[in-house]
Parts: sequence; C-alpha cells; structure tokens
Amino acid sequence: MKKLLLALAVLFASFSSAAADPRYTVVKVDLRTEKLELFLNDDTGVAFKRFDRLDAWLKAQHRQLGFAMNAGMYHADFAPVGLLVRDGREEAPLNLDSGAGNFFLKPNGVFLVSDAGPRVVESSEYPALAKGVRLATQSGPLLLRHGVLHPALIPHSDSRKIRNGVGVSGHVAVFVISETPVNFHEFALYFRDVLHCRDALYLDGTVSALRSPALHRSDFVRELGPILAVVSP
Repeated sequence: MKKLLLALAVLFASFSSAAADPRYTVVKVDLRTEKLELFLNDDTGVAFKRFDRLDAWLKAQHRQLGFAMNAGMYHADFAPVGLLVRDGREEAPLNLDSGAGNFFLKPNGVFLVSDAGPRVVESSEYPALAKGVRLATQSGPLLLRHGVLHPALIPHSDSRKIRNGVGVSGHVAVFVISETPVNFHEFALYFRDVLHCRDALYLDGTVSALRSPALHRSDFVRELGPILAVVSP
C-alpha cells in the first residue's frame, strides 16, 4: 500500500505540472505488485453505490481502500449492463446484444485481469480468453484496439462530458478521468498519444468518479454500480 500511495503521489505531482495536461488525472496500477478488485454488493446483497460505503465495509474487515474508480455501466437497480467477473466467478454474463447508447456502440470491450496480467479486448474475443480470468468488466465503446481509434469517434464532436476509462501498458492498468468535459475522440487520443496505450476502454461518463487518499480526493457525483479498487490488508 505504501508503494501504491507513493506512486500515486508522484504521479499526481507530475500531472499537476505546467507541462502536463490539466484536463486529466491518471492513476497507474502495476498488477505485479498490487491487487485490483471489483466490488458491487456487500454481504447482504445491497449495492455499495458510493466509495465511502465501500471504505467503511472494508475497514470493518481490517482492510484499506487505496484507490477506486467506477467500473462500467449499470441498470437502474445497479446491476451491470454487461459482463462482471469477481474473484474468478461470473456474476453477470457477456452482453453481445445490439442497442442504443454508448455501451452498444460496437465494438465495445472488456477489461480483464488474469495471471497473465491486465488486458482490454473486444467483447467477442472474451469467450476464448475467459479461462483463468480473475476479474472482468464490460463497457463501451472500445476507445482503442491495437492502437486504432474506434471508427465512430468524431474529432470535433460537441458531445463533451467528464469521462473515465482504462488502458493497458504491459502489466500496468492505466486509469484516467477527465477533469473537464472532453469528447470521445480527444479521450482516445490521450490514451494513445500521451499514455502510449494500444488498447483502451471507455468506462462511463457523467457518473465518472475517483477515490484516492494520496490525491486527497473522494468524488461523489451520483450513486455508482460496479467499482474497481486497489485494497490492502
């Protein structure tokens, strides 16, 4: 946990400099040294919905929340729209349906963690990779696939929101939240050209939120569905 907090503090300092892009905050989690977990409901089946509730629940178990971000789109009852795998158990199935909204802007994708490390893949590729997956969440659109931007992203789109997403660089999961409204195209370019990620997935917009003690930050925008978090004993 000390290593993670130090890394976050250094990262925050670098991205707060004059040379950095103030539109984004970035948190990098090295899966070789830190364990990323996925949360939705407590022991009674009630959704956490907020970082402070998850934090209190973990503290009761003598565990500490080091970093958290909303993990993808969800229904009115807080159930995920697509795939959800926690601790190696599939709790919601892969959703390959067509529909309206960002989730269904194909290709959409899955962020997963296995013994081989983190990956972002196109949703239809997931079944062949499912064995051994410890954690997975599905969302859309897929911002980057092998370094190529999603074909539907419009360079000068006026659809601007606070957005968050996740990219992958080796064994590192790269979490990003925008600090000002940005469009999809700008968001994808930041992952590719600044953070040098070849694969990246949009998690959500408007409800995007980040918690990090190292950054002295715990956002509350509205109630959340699935939550990705780094937790220590």
